[in-house]
Amino acid sequence: MSEIKWTALSVFLFFFLLVTVLGFVASRWNSKDSKGVGSTLDEWGLGGRQFGAWITWFLVGGDFYTAYTVIAVPALVYAVGAYGFFALPYTILVYPFIYKVMPKLWQAAHERGCVTAADYVYDRYTDRRLEYAVAITGLLATMPYIALQLVGMEVVLKAMGLHGEMPLIIAFLILAFYTYSSGLRAPALIAFVKDVMIYIVVIAAVILIPIKLGGYAAVFAAASTAFASKGGATGTLLQPGQLLPFATLALGSAFAAFMYPHTMTGVLAAKNADVVRKNAIFLPAYTILLGMIALLGLMALAAGIKPENPTEVVPLLFNRIFPEWFSGFSFAAIAIGALVPAAVMSIGASSLFTRNLWKPLVNPNLTPAGEAQTAKIVSLVVKFGALACIVGLPTKFAIDLQLLGGVWMLQIFPAVVCGLFMKRVHTGGLFWGWLAGAVFGTTLAFSSGILKPVYGVVIGGETYSVYIGLLALALNLVITFAATVISPSKANQSRFA
Repeated sequence: MSEIKWTALSVFLFFFLLVTVLGFVASRWNSKDSKGVGSTLDEWGLGGRQFGAWITWFLVGGDFYTAYTVIAVPALVYAVGAYGFFALPYTILVYPFIYKVMPKLWQAAHERGCVTAADYVYDRYTDRRLEYAVAITGLLATMPYIALQLVGMEVVLKAMGLHGEMPLIIAFLILAFYTYSSGLRAPALIAFVKDVMIYIVVIAAVILIPIKLGGYAAVFAAASTAFASKGGATGTLLQPGQLLPFATLALGSAFAAFMYPHTMTGVLAAKNADVVRKNAIFLPAYTILLGMIALLGLMALAAGIKPENPTEVVPLLFNRIFPEWFSGFSFAAIAIGALVPAAVMSIGASSLFTRNLWKPLVNPNLTPAGEAQTAKIVSLVVKFGALACIVGLPTKFAIDLQLLGGVWMLQIFPAVVCGLFMKRVHTGGLFWGWLAGAVFGTTLAFSSGILKPVYGVVIGGETYSVYIGLLALALNLVITFAATVISPSKANQSRFA
Protein backbone atom coordinates (compact mmCIF):
# COMPACT_ATOMS: atom_id res chain seq x y z
CA MET A 1 0.00 0.00 0.00
CA SER A 2 1.40 3.43 -0.99
CA GLU A 3 2.07 6.00 1.68
CA ILE A 4 -0.47 8.79 2.14
CA LYS A 5 0.72 12.08 0.62
CA TRP A 6 -0.40 14.43 3.37
CA THR A 7 0.43 17.72 1.66
CA ALA A 8 -1.46 16.74 -1.48
CA LEU A 9 -4.34 15.40 0.59
CA SER A 10 -4.58 18.61 2.63
CA VAL A 11 -4.82 20.77 -0.48
CA PHE A 12 -7.31 18.31 -1.99
CA LEU A 13 -9.54 18.42 1.10
CA PHE A 14 -9.51 22.22 1.24
CA PHE A 15 -10.93 22.55 -2.28
CA PHE A 16 -13.28 19.61 -1.85
CA LEU A 17 -14.75 21.23 1.29
CA LEU A 18 -15.01 24.54 -0.57
CA VAL A 19 -17.20 23.08 -3.30
CA THR A 20 -19.23 21.15 -0.72
CA VAL A 21 -20.13 24.44 0.96
CA LEU A 22 -20.95 25.94 -2.44
CA GLY A 23 -23.15 22.94 -3.21
CA PHE A 24 -25.35 23.56 -0.18
CA VAL A 25 -25.29 27.36 -0.53
CA ALA A 26 -26.52 26.97 -4.12
CA SER A 27 -30.03 26.12 -2.87
CA ARG A 28 -30.51 29.85 -2.22
CA TRP A 29 -28.66 31.09 -5.31
CA ASN A 30 -30.58 32.91 -8.03
CA SER A 31 -33.93 31.41 -7.06
CA LYS A 32 -37.07 33.40 -7.87
CA ASP A 33 -39.43 30.74 -6.54
CA SER A 34 -40.67 31.67 -3.07
CA LYS A 35 -41.62 28.05 -2.45
CA GLY A 36 -38.01 26.89 -2.74
CA VAL A 37 -35.73 24.98 -5.09
CA GLY A 38 -37.59 21.69 -4.67
CA SER A 39 -41.09 23.03 -5.33
CA THR A 40 -41.22 21.94 -8.99
CA LEU A 41 -39.14 19.89 -11.39
CA ASP A 42 -38.49 23.07 -13.39
CA GLU A 43 -36.93 24.70 -10.32
CA TRP A 44 -35.00 21.68 -9.03
CA GLY A 45 -34.06 19.95 -12.28
CA LEU A 46 -33.60 22.94 -14.63
CA GLY A 47 -32.67 25.73 -12.21
CA GLY A 48 -35.85 27.61 -13.07
CA ARG A 49 -34.80 27.78 -16.76
CA GLN A 50 -33.02 31.09 -16.09
CA PHE A 51 -29.31 30.43 -16.72
CA GLY A 52 -27.67 33.04 -18.92
CA ALA A 53 -24.84 32.59 -21.41
CA TRP A 54 -22.04 32.74 -18.83
CA ILE A 55 -23.54 30.22 -16.40
CA THR A 56 -24.63 27.91 -19.24
CA TRP A 57 -21.13 27.99 -20.73
CA PHE A 58 -19.65 26.71 -17.47
CA LEU A 59 -22.47 24.24 -16.83
CA VAL A 60 -22.56 22.64 -20.29
CA GLY A 61 -18.78 22.60 -20.47
CA GLY A 62 -18.66 21.14 -16.98
CA ASP A 63 -20.98 18.23 -17.75
CA PHE A 64 -19.65 17.63 -21.30
CA TYR A 65 -15.94 17.59 -20.36
CA THR A 66 -15.93 15.29 -17.35
CA ALA A 67 -13.38 13.93 -14.90
CA TYR A 68 -13.38 10.71 -16.85
CA THR A 69 -12.46 12.75 -19.94
CA VAL A 70 -9.40 14.12 -18.15
CA ILE A 71 -8.44 10.59 -17.14
CA ALA A 72 -9.61 8.52 -20.13
CA VAL A 73 -8.53 10.62 -23.12
CA PRO A 74 -4.84 10.75 -22.10
CA ALA A 75 -5.06 7.05 -21.16
CA LEU A 76 -6.37 6.22 -24.63
CA VAL A 77 -3.66 8.31 -26.31
CA TYR A 78 -1.09 6.61 -24.06
CA ALA A 79 -2.35 3.20 -25.19
CA VAL A 80 -3.17 3.71 -28.89
CA GLY A 81 -1.55 6.97 -29.93
CA ALA A 82 -3.10 9.32 -32.48
CA TYR A 83 -6.25 7.21 -32.70
CA GLY A 84 -7.13 8.45 -29.22
CA PHE A 85 -7.42 12.00 -30.55
CA PHE A 86 -10.79 11.21 -32.20
CA ALA A 87 -12.40 13.19 -29.35
CA LEU A 88 -11.01 16.41 -30.84
CA PRO A 89 -12.81 16.42 -34.22
CA TYR A 90 -15.96 15.13 -32.54
CA THR A 91 -16.02 18.10 -30.16
CA ILE A 92 -15.56 20.38 -33.17
CA LEU A 93 -18.27 18.76 -35.29
CA VAL A 94 -20.79 18.86 -32.45
CA TYR A 95 -21.00 22.67 -32.18
CA PRO A 96 -22.52 23.45 -35.62
CA PHE A 97 -25.06 20.75 -34.75
CA ILE A 98 -25.82 22.49 -31.43
CA TYR A 99 -26.12 25.86 -33.15
CA LYS A 100 -28.63 24.57 -35.70
CA VAL A 101 -30.65 22.04 -33.69
CA MET A 102 -30.61 22.88 -30.00
CA PRO A 103 -32.14 26.40 -30.10
CA LYS A 104 -35.09 24.96 -32.00
CA LEU A 105 -35.41 22.15 -29.46
CA TRP A 106 -35.18 24.66 -26.60
CA GLN A 107 -37.97 26.72 -28.17
CA ALA A 108 -40.25 23.71 -28.62
CA ALA A 109 -39.54 22.46 -25.08
CA HIS A 110 -40.06 25.91 -23.53
CA GLU A 111 -43.39 26.48 -25.31
CA ARG A 112 -44.75 23.11 -24.18
CA GLY A 113 -43.22 22.97 -20.68
CA CYS A 114 -41.01 19.98 -21.52
CA VAL A 115 -38.36 19.11 -18.93
CA THR A 116 -36.74 16.17 -20.78
CA ALA A 117 -36.17 15.00 -24.35
CA ALA A 118 -38.78 12.29 -23.76
CA ASP A 119 -41.30 15.00 -22.79
CA TYR A 120 -40.69 16.70 -26.13
CA VAL A 121 -40.90 13.42 -28.06
CA TYR A 122 -44.27 12.57 -26.48
CA ASP A 123 -45.59 16.07 -27.09
CA ARG A 124 -44.41 15.93 -30.71
CA TYR A 125 -45.71 12.45 -31.59
CA THR A 126 -48.27 11.67 -28.81
CA ASP A 127 -46.90 8.11 -28.71
CA ARG A 128 -46.15 6.59 -25.31
CA ARG A 129 -43.94 3.90 -26.87
CA LEU A 130 -41.52 6.53 -28.16
CA GLU A 131 -41.59 8.39 -24.87
CA TYR A 132 -40.69 5.21 -22.97
CA ALA A 133 -38.03 4.34 -25.56
CA VAL A 134 -36.28 7.69 -25.15
CA ALA A 135 -36.53 7.58 -21.36
CA ILE A 136 -35.22 4.01 -21.03
CA THR A 137 -32.38 4.67 -23.48
CA GLY A 138 -31.31 7.76 -21.54
CA LEU A 139 -31.39 5.92 -18.21
CA LEU A 140 -29.42 2.91 -19.50
CA ALA A 141 -26.77 5.09 -21.12
CA THR A 142 -26.39 7.48 -18.17
CA MET A 143 -25.91 5.00 -15.31
CA PRO A 144 -22.50 3.68 -16.43
CA TYR A 145 -21.49 7.24 -17.35
CA ILE A 146 -22.05 8.29 -13.73
CA ALA A 147 -20.10 5.24 -12.59
CA LEU A 148 -17.17 6.29 -14.75
CA GLN A 149 -17.00 9.65 -12.99
CA LEU A 150 -16.26 7.59 -9.91
CA VAL A 151 -13.41 5.93 -11.78
CA GLY A 152 -11.86 9.37 -12.26
CA MET A 153 -12.24 10.15 -8.57
CA GLU A 154 -11.00 6.72 -7.53
CA VAL A 155 -7.68 7.00 -9.40
CA VAL A 156 -6.81 10.40 -7.88
CA LEU A 157 -7.65 9.17 -4.38
CA LYS A 158 -5.39 6.19 -5.00
CA ALA A 159 -2.62 8.52 -6.23
CA MET A 160 -2.71 10.29 -2.85
CA GLY A 161 -2.42 6.97 -1.02
CA LEU A 162 -6.11 6.53 -0.15
CA HIS A 163 -7.23 2.98 -0.91
CA GLY A 164 -10.46 1.11 -0.42
CA GLU A 165 -14.01 2.19 -1.07
CA MET A 166 -14.68 4.31 2.03
CA PRO A 167 -13.15 7.62 0.78
CA LEU A 168 -15.10 7.23 -2.46
CA ILE A 169 -18.32 6.47 -0.61
CA ILE A 170 -17.93 9.53 1.64
CA ALA A 171 -17.27 11.80 -1.34
CA PHE A 172 -20.31 10.55 -3.20
CA LEU A 173 -22.53 10.79 -0.13
CA ILE A 174 -21.67 14.49 0.06
CA LEU A 175 -22.48 14.86 -3.65
CA ALA A 176 -25.78 13.01 -3.22
CA PHE A 177 -27.03 15.23 -0.41
CA TYR A 178 -26.18 18.63 -1.87
CA THR A 179 -27.66 17.61 -5.22
CA TYR A 180 -30.81 16.53 -3.35
CA SER A 181 -30.88 19.89 -1.58
CA SER A 182 -29.92 22.30 -4.37
CA GLY A 183 -30.76 20.56 -7.65
CA LEU A 184 -29.13 21.85 -10.84
CA ARG A 185 -27.99 25.05 -9.14
CA ALA A 186 -25.32 23.09 -7.22
CA PRO A 187 -23.35 21.80 -10.25
CA ALA A 188 -23.94 25.13 -12.04
CA LEU A 189 -22.28 27.06 -9.22
CA ILE A 190 -19.52 24.50 -8.65
CA ALA A 191 -18.76 24.44 -12.39
CA PHE A 192 -17.20 27.91 -12.06
CA VAL A 193 -14.62 26.62 -9.58
CA LYS A 194 -14.09 23.34 -11.42
CA ASP A 195 -13.40 24.89 -14.81
CA VAL A 196 -11.01 27.54 -13.50
CA MET A 197 -9.07 24.85 -11.64
CA ILE A 198 -8.95 22.53 -14.66
CA TYR A 199 -7.69 25.32 -16.93
CA ILE A 200 -4.94 26.18 -14.41
CA VAL A 201 -3.87 22.53 -14.14
CA VAL A 202 -3.84 21.85 -17.87
CA ILE A 203 -2.07 25.07 -18.85
CA ALA A 204 0.57 24.43 -16.16
CA ALA A 205 0.94 20.84 -17.36
CA VAL A 206 1.43 21.63 -21.06
CA ILE A 207 4.04 24.26 -20.21
CA LEU A 208 5.96 22.75 -17.29
CA ILE A 209 5.95 19.02 -18.08
CA PRO A 210 7.52 19.36 -21.57
CA ILE A 211 10.16 21.70 -20.11
CA LYS A 212 11.05 19.00 -17.57
CA LEU A 213 11.14 16.38 -20.35
CA GLY A 214 13.33 18.36 -22.76
CA GLY A 215 10.68 20.06 -24.90
CA TYR A 216 7.88 18.92 -27.19
CA ALA A 217 10.28 17.55 -29.79
CA ALA A 218 11.70 15.21 -27.15
CA VAL A 219 8.18 14.26 -26.00
CA PHE A 220 7.03 13.28 -29.51
CA ALA A 221 10.30 11.48 -30.26
CA ALA A 222 10.09 9.44 -27.05
CA ALA A 223 6.42 8.66 -27.68
CA SER A 224 7.17 7.54 -31.26
CA THR A 225 9.91 5.25 -29.98
CA ALA A 226 7.55 3.78 -27.38
CA PHE A 227 4.87 3.11 -30.00
CA ALA A 228 7.41 1.62 -32.41
CA SER A 229 8.41 -0.88 -29.72
CA LYS A 230 4.82 -2.15 -29.73
CA GLY A 231 5.12 -3.28 -33.34
CA GLY A 232 3.97 -0.25 -35.31
CA ALA A 233 0.19 -0.72 -34.93
CA THR A 234 0.03 2.58 -33.05
CA GLY A 235 1.88 5.86 -33.33
CA THR A 236 1.79 9.62 -33.08
CA LEU A 237 0.27 9.66 -36.59
CA LEU A 238 -2.85 7.80 -37.71
CA GLN A 239 -2.22 4.53 -39.49
CA PRO A 240 -3.97 4.01 -42.87
CA GLY A 241 -6.40 1.47 -41.42
CA GLN A 242 -7.40 3.88 -38.65
CA LEU A 243 -8.64 6.74 -40.85
CA LEU A 244 -12.19 5.47 -41.47
CA PRO A 245 -12.89 4.27 -37.91
CA PHE A 246 -11.40 7.53 -36.59
CA ALA A 247 -13.70 9.61 -38.82
CA THR A 248 -16.84 7.58 -38.12
CA LEU A 249 -16.20 7.53 -34.37
CA ALA A 250 -15.87 11.31 -34.41
CA LEU A 251 -19.03 11.81 -36.48
CA GLY A 252 -21.15 9.33 -34.52
CA SER A 253 -19.96 10.65 -31.17
CA ALA A 254 -20.84 14.20 -32.25
CA PHE A 255 -24.41 13.18 -33.10
CA ALA A 256 -24.81 11.25 -29.84
CA ALA A 257 -23.22 13.78 -27.47
CA PHE A 258 -26.18 16.10 -26.98
CA MET A 259 -28.75 13.32 -26.92
CA TYR A 260 -27.54 12.34 -23.43
CA PRO A 261 -29.82 13.49 -20.56
CA HIS A 262 -27.07 15.52 -18.85
CA THR A 263 -26.13 17.60 -21.91
CA MET A 264 -29.82 17.99 -22.78
CA THR A 265 -30.47 19.23 -19.23
CA GLY A 266 -27.79 21.90 -19.57
CA VAL A 267 -29.36 23.14 -22.81
CA LEU A 268 -32.96 23.19 -21.53
CA ALA A 269 -31.88 25.11 -18.40
CA ALA A 270 -30.85 28.11 -20.53
CA LYS A 271 -33.12 31.14 -20.24
CA ASN A 272 -33.61 31.54 -23.99
CA ALA A 273 -32.64 30.08 -27.37
CA ASP A 274 -30.09 32.83 -27.98
CA VAL A 275 -28.10 31.63 -24.95
CA VAL A 276 -27.85 28.21 -26.60
CA ARG A 277 -26.59 29.75 -29.86
CA LYS A 278 -23.97 31.84 -28.06
CA ASN A 279 -22.72 28.75 -26.27
CA ALA A 280 -22.37 26.88 -29.55
CA ILE A 281 -20.04 29.69 -30.64
CA PHE A 282 -17.93 29.88 -27.46
CA LEU A 283 -17.90 26.28 -26.20
CA PRO A 284 -15.13 25.28 -28.69
CA ALA A 285 -12.73 26.88 -26.19
CA TYR A 286 -13.12 23.61 -24.31
CA THR A 287 -11.91 21.71 -27.40
CA ILE A 288 -8.61 23.56 -27.15
CA LEU A 289 -8.45 22.43 -23.53
CA LEU A 290 -9.25 18.85 -24.56
CA GLY A 291 -6.43 18.86 -27.10
CA MET A 292 -4.00 19.87 -24.37
CA ILE A 293 -5.40 17.19 -22.07
CA ALA A 294 -4.89 14.52 -24.75
CA LEU A 295 -1.21 15.47 -25.03
CA LEU A 296 -0.72 14.28 -21.44
CA GLY A 297 -0.85 10.72 -22.78
CA LEU A 298 2.22 11.34 -24.94
CA MET A 299 3.96 13.10 -22.05
CA ALA A 300 3.36 10.07 -19.84
CA LEU A 301 5.06 7.88 -22.45
CA ALA A 302 7.99 10.29 -22.65
CA ALA A 303 8.26 10.36 -18.85
CA GLY A 304 8.47 6.55 -18.75
CA ILE A 305 5.26 6.12 -16.75
CA LYS A 306 4.42 2.41 -16.38
CA PRO A 307 0.94 2.13 -14.87
CA GLU A 308 -0.82 -1.08 -13.88
CA ASN A 309 -3.87 0.38 -15.62
CA PRO A 310 -3.78 3.10 -18.33
CA THR A 311 -6.38 5.14 -16.38
CA GLU A 312 -3.63 5.86 -13.83
CA VAL A 313 -1.26 7.63 -16.25
CA VAL A 314 -2.31 11.23 -15.49
CA PRO A 315 -2.15 10.96 -11.67
CA LEU A 316 1.18 9.11 -11.89
CA LEU A 317 2.54 11.75 -14.27
CA PHE A 318 1.48 14.59 -11.97
CA ASN A 319 2.99 12.85 -8.94
CA ARG A 320 6.29 12.47 -10.75
CA ILE A 321 6.55 15.98 -12.23
CA PHE A 322 4.65 18.40 -9.99
CA PRO A 323 5.44 19.43 -6.40
CA GLU A 324 3.15 17.63 -3.99
CA TRP A 325 0.99 20.67 -3.19
CA PHE A 326 0.22 21.23 -6.88
CA SER A 327 -0.52 17.54 -7.36
CA GLY A 328 -3.12 17.93 -4.60
CA PHE A 329 -4.59 20.94 -6.40
CA SER A 330 -4.66 18.98 -9.66
CA PHE A 331 -6.31 15.97 -8.05
CA ALA A 332 -8.92 18.25 -6.47
CA ALA A 333 -9.67 19.72 -9.91
CA ILE A 334 -10.18 16.24 -11.38
CA ALA A 335 -12.33 15.08 -8.46
CA ILE A 336 -14.50 18.19 -8.63
CA GLY A 337 -14.65 17.54 -12.36
CA ALA A 338 -16.35 14.27 -11.42
CA LEU A 339 -18.88 15.90 -9.10
CA VAL A 340 -20.30 18.38 -11.62
CA PRO A 341 -21.22 15.94 -14.41
CA ALA A 342 -22.25 13.21 -11.96
CA ALA A 343 -24.72 15.64 -10.37
CA VAL A 344 -26.14 16.77 -13.72
CA MET A 345 -26.33 13.17 -14.96
CA SER A 346 -28.26 12.04 -11.90
CA ILE A 347 -30.63 15.01 -12.24
CA GLY A 348 -31.22 14.28 -15.92
CA ALA A 349 -31.78 10.56 -15.26
CA SER A 350 -34.13 11.17 -12.33
CA SER A 351 -36.16 13.70 -14.35
CA LEU A 352 -36.54 11.13 -17.13
CA PHE A 353 -37.64 8.43 -14.71
CA THR A 354 -40.12 10.69 -12.92
CA ARG A 355 -41.73 12.47 -15.87
CA ASN A 356 -41.62 9.75 -18.50
CA LEU A 357 -41.87 6.43 -16.65
CA TRP A 358 -43.17 6.87 -13.10
CA LYS A 359 -45.83 9.48 -13.81
CA PRO A 360 -47.45 7.92 -16.93
CA LEU A 361 -47.12 4.30 -15.77
CA VAL A 362 -47.63 4.50 -11.99
CA ASN A 363 -49.03 7.83 -10.82
CA PRO A 364 -50.69 9.94 -13.56
CA ASN A 365 -52.03 12.36 -10.92
CA LEU A 366 -48.58 13.29 -9.61
CA THR A 367 -48.50 17.00 -8.72
CA PRO A 368 -45.64 19.35 -9.71
CA ALA A 369 -44.39 19.25 -6.09
CA GLY A 370 -44.71 15.45 -6.12
CA GLU A 371 -42.67 15.29 -9.33
CA ALA A 372 -39.87 17.29 -7.73
CA GLN A 373 -39.84 15.16 -4.57
CA THR A 374 -39.87 11.89 -6.56
CA ALA A 375 -37.03 13.11 -8.77
CA LYS A 376 -34.95 14.10 -5.74
CA ILE A 377 -35.34 10.63 -4.24
CA VAL A 378 -34.57 8.93 -7.56
CA SER A 379 -31.43 11.06 -7.93
CA LEU A 380 -30.14 9.47 -4.70
CA VAL A 381 -30.99 5.99 -5.96
CA VAL A 382 -29.21 6.64 -9.26
CA LYS A 383 -26.02 7.78 -7.52
CA PHE A 384 -25.98 4.83 -5.14
CA GLY A 385 -26.61 2.50 -8.07
CA ALA A 386 -23.57 3.93 -9.86
CA LEU A 387 -21.55 3.62 -6.66
CA ALA A 388 -22.59 -0.03 -6.33
CA CYS A 389 -21.41 -0.68 -9.90
CA ILE A 390 -17.92 0.59 -9.09
CA VAL A 391 -17.67 -1.04 -5.66
CA GLY A 392 -19.24 -4.38 -6.55
CA LEU A 393 -18.33 -4.89 -10.21
CA PRO A 394 -15.14 -4.68 -12.26
CA THR A 395 -14.47 -1.21 -13.67
CA LYS A 396 -14.36 -2.72 -17.15
CA PHE A 397 -18.07 -3.53 -16.82
CA ALA A 398 -18.93 0.16 -16.56
CA ILE A 399 -16.55 1.02 -19.42
CA ASP A 400 -18.12 -1.61 -21.67
CA LEU A 401 -21.61 -0.31 -20.91
CA GLN A 402 -20.50 3.25 -21.56
CA LEU A 403 -19.23 2.20 -25.01
CA LEU A 404 -22.71 0.88 -25.69
CA GLY A 405 -24.17 4.13 -24.37
CA GLY A 406 -23.13 6.09 -27.45
CA VAL A 407 -24.60 3.41 -29.73
CA TRP A 408 -27.90 3.52 -27.83
CA MET A 409 -28.14 7.31 -27.63
CA LEU A 410 -27.73 7.60 -31.41
CA GLN A 411 -30.95 5.61 -31.80
CA ILE A 412 -33.07 8.40 -30.29
CA PHE A 413 -31.53 10.92 -32.71
CA PRO A 414 -34.27 10.47 -35.37
CA ALA A 415 -37.11 10.85 -32.84
CA VAL A 416 -35.61 14.03 -31.36
CA VAL A 417 -34.16 15.72 -34.44
CA CYS A 418 -36.40 14.64 -37.34
CA GLY A 419 -39.49 16.03 -35.63
CA LEU A 420 -37.88 19.47 -35.49
CA PHE A 421 -37.20 19.68 -39.23
CA MET A 422 -39.63 17.31 -40.97
CA LYS A 423 -43.31 18.14 -41.28
CA ARG A 424 -44.34 14.48 -41.30
CA VAL A 425 -42.61 11.45 -39.75
CA HIS A 426 -44.13 7.99 -39.30
CA THR A 427 -44.34 7.38 -35.55
CA GLY A 428 -44.32 3.61 -35.89
CA GLY A 429 -41.27 3.85 -38.15
CA LEU A 430 -39.46 5.87 -35.49
CA PHE A 431 -40.24 3.32 -32.79
CA TRP A 432 -39.33 0.23 -34.81
CA GLY A 433 -36.28 2.02 -36.19
CA TRP A 434 -35.17 2.78 -32.62
CA LEU A 435 -35.70 -0.84 -31.57
CA ALA A 436 -33.96 -2.30 -34.64
CA GLY A 437 -31.03 0.09 -34.30
CA ALA A 438 -30.58 -0.62 -30.58
CA VAL A 439 -30.73 -4.40 -31.03
CA PHE A 440 -28.52 -4.37 -34.13
CA GLY A 441 -25.92 -2.09 -32.53
CA THR A 442 -25.79 -4.12 -29.32
CA THR A 443 -25.47 -7.36 -31.29
CA LEU A 444 -22.57 -6.00 -33.36
CA ALA A 445 -20.82 -4.75 -30.22
CA PHE A 446 -20.91 -8.24 -28.71
CA SER A 447 -20.39 -10.17 -31.94
CA SER A 448 -16.63 -10.57 -31.54
CA GLY A 449 -16.97 -11.71 -27.93
CA ILE A 450 -15.69 -8.38 -26.61
CA LEU A 451 -17.21 -4.94 -26.80
CA LYS A 452 -15.59 -2.84 -29.51
CA PRO A 453 -16.70 0.54 -30.88
CA VAL A 454 -16.09 -0.38 -34.54
CA TYR A 455 -17.16 -3.24 -36.78
CA GLY A 456 -15.57 -4.51 -39.99
CA VAL A 457 -17.92 -4.22 -42.99
CA VAL A 458 -16.82 -6.31 -46.00
CA ILE A 459 -17.45 -4.66 -49.39
CA GLY A 460 -15.94 -6.07 -52.58
CA GLY A 461 -13.52 -8.21 -50.65
CA GLU A 462 -12.24 -5.22 -48.65
CA THR A 463 -12.95 -4.73 -44.96
CA TYR A 464 -13.91 -1.27 -43.77
CA SER A 465 -14.05 -0.57 -40.04
CA VAL A 466 -16.97 1.70 -39.17
CA TYR A 467 -18.35 2.96 -35.85
CA ILE A 468 -21.13 0.61 -34.78
CA GLY A 469 -23.36 3.46 -33.68
CA LEU A 470 -23.47 4.89 -37.22
CA LEU A 471 -24.25 1.47 -38.74
CA ALA A 472 -27.14 1.05 -36.31
CA LEU A 473 -28.34 4.62 -36.95
CA ALA A 474 -28.32 3.96 -40.70
CA LEU A 475 -30.64 0.97 -40.20
CA ASN A 476 -32.80 3.08 -37.89
CA LEU A 477 -33.16 5.87 -40.48
CA VAL A 478 -33.90 3.45 -43.33
CA ILE A 479 -36.81 1.97 -41.37
CA THR A 480 -38.08 5.42 -40.30
CA PHE A 481 -38.00 6.94 -43.78
CA ALA A 482 -39.31 3.81 -45.48
CA ALA A 483 -42.33 3.77 -43.18
CA THR A 484 -42.91 7.49 -43.79
CA VAL A 485 -42.79 7.05 -47.58
CA ILE A 486 -44.87 3.87 -47.69
CA SER A 487 -47.59 5.11 -45.31
CA PRO A 488 -47.65 8.93 -45.59
CA SER A 489 -51.23 9.04 -44.37
CA LYS A 490 -50.11 7.65 -41.00
CA ALA A 491 -47.19 10.03 -40.64
CA ASN A 492 -47.39 12.39 -37.67
CA GLN A 493 -47.88 16.11 -38.45
CA SER A 494 -45.31 18.38 -36.80
CA ARG A 495 -46.20 21.55 -34.91
CA PHE A 496 -42.56 22.66 -34.95
CA ALA A 497 -41.10 22.06 -38.44
